[in-house]
Amino acid sequence: MSIELRTFTHDDLPAIRQVLLDVHGDAYADQMDDEFVQRFPWFVDQWGGHPGFACVIGYDGQEPVGFAYGAPATEGREWWREHVPTPPADPSTFSVSELMVRPRWRKQGVSEELHEALVAARPEALAVLLVDPQHPKVEALYESWGYSRVGSRQPFPDSPNFAVMLRVNLPLGRGHLETGT
Repeated sequence: MSIELRTFTHDDLPAIRQVLLDVHGDAYADQMDDEFVQRFPWFVDQWGGHPGFACVIGYDGQEPVGFAYGAPATEGREWWREHVPTPPADPSTFSVSELMVRPRWRKQGVSEELHEALVAARPEALAVLLVDPQHPKVEALYESWGYSRVGSRQPFPDSPNFAVMLRVNLPLGRGHLETGT
């Protein structure tokens, strides 16, 4: 199977918004009664409204199979900041907000393709993401991609207490990160 990866920016959000919502609806079809899951359109608008928003959507022919998106973190407000005792010399961070693959295309390496396409060209020294610790296989997958758990964060009262995972943006070979864990 060959997936075509297409990249998008903040300016493209009006054209791709419904694609993101459709993929989410398929990926979370069994959880749509959860109020936090139902707020996904708000998250799309918040992240997509960031001028540095970047998104990669994978297509199998004309059918979207998944996506990854995020934006540069605001310096001093990075999700890892309170968990890393000695910040690296270059603390610039890209926050990976969403990585989602529709069920039919899971377990085929699509998520890693989407993730790497999103972060590989980023100039930031670090990549950070949040993962629900109730999904240890997902956390282990991120660890296999070079992420390390550095702490926990509950960004909203109704959200999980996510594991904060951080990695040196390996494609750019930024060096070693001391996490204190």
